[in-house]
Amino acid sequence: MADVNKKNLAAEVREFLSTRRARITPEQAGLPVYGGNRRVTGLRREEVALLAGMSVDYYVRLERGNLSGASDSVLEALAHALQLNEAERTHLYDLARAATPSGRRPTVTVSLVRPTILRLLDSMTDVPAYVRNARFDIVAANALGRALYAPVFDSPLFAQRGPVNSARFLFLDPAGQDFWVDWDKGADDAVAFLRTETGRAPHDKALTDLIGELTTKSDDFARRWARHDVKIHRSGVKNLRHPLVGDLALPYEAMDLPADPGLRLNFYTPEPDSPEREALSLLASWASTGTVAPSGND
Repeated sequence: MADVNKKNLAAEVREFLSTRRARITPEQAGLPVYGGNRRVTGLRREEVALLAGMSVDYYVRLERGNLSGASDSVLEALAHALQLNEAERTHLYDLARAATPSGRRPTVTVSLVRPTILRLLDSMTDVPAYVRNARFDIVAANALGRALYAPVFDSPLFAQRGPVNSARFLFLDPAGQDFWVDWDKGADDAVAFLRTETGRAPHDKALTDLIGELTTKSDDFARRWARHDVKIHRSGVKNLRHPLVGDLALPYEAMDLPADPGLRLNFYTPEPDSPEREALSLLASWASTGTVAPSGND
């Protein structure tokens, strides 16, 4: 098993570095281009080595998947040469940590939600909120969160198999195309987040199983997975289409729970007096009574 994990990690490093290298042209890197017969559209290995201030042989060793022992200064030089963004730089450091024997600490992912967090969720009566883990399992939600995500909770995918998982719903339930108004962006973001998590927790079997399932069953997922994109999600606007209240543009915040590794609190905060605020009020009525109260405009 250790040999398999090491091989998989080396492949992850190799593909990540080669795809980052391929997207940068010499012009973007500020390098002169001599002649017109370049066999690659991106940077050559020797050009990355030059930009990073290291020997070609050493860079080739890194790109072959051997990040073990790479110092922070080497990683930073590599990140600069490949023009990595914050999420990509974090992913590179996570991969290097996983490749170094002293850094291979088991990653603990909590699934049990503490009572204090459950009470916090229940106290958030006017905003949809839920807690998920890094595999997109929704492990707890308040009443309005369940009402907002009713198409996910009610999916036939989870009738005989739990837990409710928004990534599975997104890629494997046709209703996901309706629920996420900008489905392509939602799909891109979900895959990039899962890819980021593979660097943080490369030996998480449940994560590996989920990725294997989605890669096998969804061509859309497999195509995006091959890009090796990574992303950090903290805030933004999510566009959803709810079967009862229609289209919603909901600002959201995502907060890690430091005392519960791997768990994240997500909540939506629409502007006061906005159509989204009114729609959530209708959803709250539906969640409490099973019927939607008429709006003030009716």
